[in-house]
Amino acid sequence: MPGSGLASSTAGEGRLLRRLVQKVSATRTFARIAPHVVPALDGLVHRLTGGKVLLSARMLPGLVLTATGARSGQPRRTPLACLPEEGGSWLLIGSNFGRPGHPAWTGNLLKYPEATVSWRGEEIAVRARLLRGAERARAWRAALAFWPPYAAYQERVEREIRLFRLERR
Repeated sequence: MPGSGLASSTAGEGRLLRRLVQKVSATRTFARIAPHVVPALDGLVHRLTGGKVLLSARMLPGLVLTATGARSGQPRRTPLACLPEEGGSWLLIGSNFGRPGHPAWTGNLLKYPEATVSWRGEEIAVRARLLRGAERARAWRAALAFWPPYAAYQERVEREIRLFRLERR
């Protein structure tokens, strides 16, 4: 109904939910549980919807990365949160939920940067580039503005979280 305030109430509830999810996702408990639950659920929903939906994308934009395994040489599909950029590229943050080791997909991209992404039901060929120096610093600031819990993840680990830019081939 016009003037009812329903739209602003719903938007307010969405912001509140997002802040709650950010707070929970910054915890160590979430870091222990999420890597076992979130990718499995995302993969299932992605398959069931023909590549059109990622469950975690209700909070963060997401894609499914298909990269060649660094050791196996086999295709590896990984649902990931991403930061879409102007011009059609994506920023990927190798946070591993604030756990000590780099996520396997980052090692795969370092060895085999040619990959594909499933983005909103479309398969797109991409090339990954590890960001360094000032370019990485700018991307990190954008990532923190986009999802503040990345700061908590970085504080918990000694490694520098890897950032990749995926550009269309």
